[in-house]
Amino acid sequence: MTLDQTLILSILAASVGLFLWGRWRHDMVALAALLACVFTGLIPGQDAFAGFGHGAVITVACVLVLSRGLQSTGAIDVLAQKLLPKNAGLAIGAAMLTALGAFLSAFMNNVGALALLMPVAIQLARKQEVPPGVVLMPLAFGTILGGMTTLIGTPPNLIVSGFRADLTGEPFRMFDYSPVGALVALTGVVFITVIGWRLVPRREPAGAESFDTGHYLTEVRVTEKNKVVGKPLREAEDLLDKDEAQIVGLVRNDLRVQAPNPARVLRAGDILVLEAEPEALSAVLSSLGLALEEDVETESDDEAEQASAPTSEDEESEKESGDDSGSALQEWAALPGSTLLGRSASDIRLRTRFGINLLAVSRQGKRSVKRLRSIRVRAGDVLLLQGSSDAISAFGKEFGCIPLAERSIGVPDKGKAALGVSIMGLAILAAAIGWVPAAVAFAAGVLGFMVSGVLPMRSMYEAIDWPVIVLLAAMIPVAGVMASTGAADLLAQLLLENVAGGNAIVAVVLLMVITMTLSDFMNNAATAAVMCQIAISSAAVLSVNPDTLLMAVAIGASCSFLTPIGHQNNTLILGPGGFRFGDYWRLGLPMEIIVVLVGTPLLLWVWPL
Repeated sequence: MTLDQTLILSILAASVGLFLWGRWRHDMVALAALLACVFTGLIPGQDAFAGFGHGAVITVACVLVLSRGLQSTGAIDVLAQKLLPKNAGLAIGAAMLTALGAFLSAFMNNVGALALLMPVAIQLARKQEVPPGVVLMPLAFGTILGGMTTLIGTPPNLIVSGFRADLTGEPFRMFDYSPVGALVALTGVVFITVIGWRLVPRREPAGAESFDTGHYLTEVRVTEKNKVVGKPLREAEDLLDKDEAQIVGLVRNDLRVQAPNPARVLRAGDILVLEAEPEALSAVLSSLGLALEEDVETESDDEAEQASAPTSEDEESEKESGDDSGSALQEWAALPGSTLLGRSASDIRLRTRFGINLLAVSRQGKRSVKRLRSIRVRAGDVLLLQGSSDAISAFGKEFGCIPLAERSIGVPDKGKAALGVSIMGLAILAAAIGWVPAAVAFAAGVLGFMVSGVLPMRSMYEAIDWPVIVLLAAMIPVAGVMASTGAADLLAQLLLENVAGGNAIVAVVLLMVITMTLSDFMNNAATAAVMCQIAISSAAVLSVNPDTLLMAVAIGASCSFLTPIGHQNNTLILGPGGFRFGDYWRLGLPMEIIVVLVGTPLLLWVWPL
């Protein structure tokens, strides 16, 4: 093993470890790997950022913009309204919703497709009086399956196509993935809708008026006239028992105490951190005569607002919102990629800028005694917000959150909706027939959206998921180093000799399973970039068709069903579905087995070795 091979394999091993650790965001890890390659001399400095001009990166950015345009014009809402039955039962409704999600994901960003259909899924669950997760998990898995069917369905397909272009001079075309991907997706959707949805863990059944987002962590303040002042904590806990709520923390003089001693005497000004069901909040407050912390104006609150130094624009926004804090109480989920992630209510000056109170946060499997205003939001968190409907909607739009409630399905502009669909269709057609490269076709589509006003100019760059773009642009040169140093050949040879035994069919299955497994725990685009080089080297060692092995990587990278962190859509349903980390494998493991059993023979038939 040469020094360069040792260096690149060490950098990749460290990167995979950081991806799995999850402490750093995936674009930070990818950028660190790229710079490590530059500093060690593996990548010339002038070529470090060549990945930003790669066709796959440009195509991903353009598809995200086009997807946002279709969402904002209401075109997808119209499709959902026309295709989904109004009074269908649970099985038929979930089946139609899952199939529609799979179809939409073939032609638009699958996170966007899920976000559009989530409120419909939750409403269906509410009507059928079942936990929302029973509908949400099939829908999420359906949107993941749909992404594997076309070139633009998911970033890994674009990555694989780019490596094929570098190898043969010809990328995969728009529907080259369809013969295998569509049949695998169809099989998966049929399994989900007939059997799979019954495997989804059911938490507490949701009532007709609400859905189970799990327990909320809520702050309440003990006031001067409260009946628990001067009494031990255990007496307050006894009163809360009947409402199925419990005290999990206490804040006194900015000192946070987790699991406080039941003998501790309560004082006026203490803040109790309660864990309770959303429906129980009202009963909890009335039982003890407590007040929601965000409804209590204190001197410390005023100081905090002054410390945030709001601008005149912020103050004007607050005045416009008024003091109508009780006009709406809504639950919103934080999308993966939301600009809210990693930030707290204090960081964004939620009350000052929007006139909104953060009353509670639901995060499955986690407890915190941090002040609500200090809790940093994670993907899939459900936020209970209090304020005017317009203010809450403005907040959700700006920070990338979606409402978890019934919404009206309307068309803001029928003309723009039709124009947007037409432009998107022409871009897909141009890429499919090979008239121009996919990146050029979809860039032209974006220009069409800009010229025609389908999507406001200010929304163009907001639509792009920049962490994903940085990840792709950084990992493509790093993966290229694996080829230039011979590290990919070395790994392929070790893999084929020690595991596959030189059998090409076993190598196909092995590549698919390894890619799928890695994608369950790290970003699937990064997984595809690394595994493509190993696939190309394996094809050379075995003297077989590289397309077969590249397609195996594409399928594996598109099918992460075992964990909530493997795919953004899995993360998005974690909070609204009331799921825990270990809930996904019950449906996810059969799904991955089906993908391998169905995908392998199809792959060998459509792309023979």
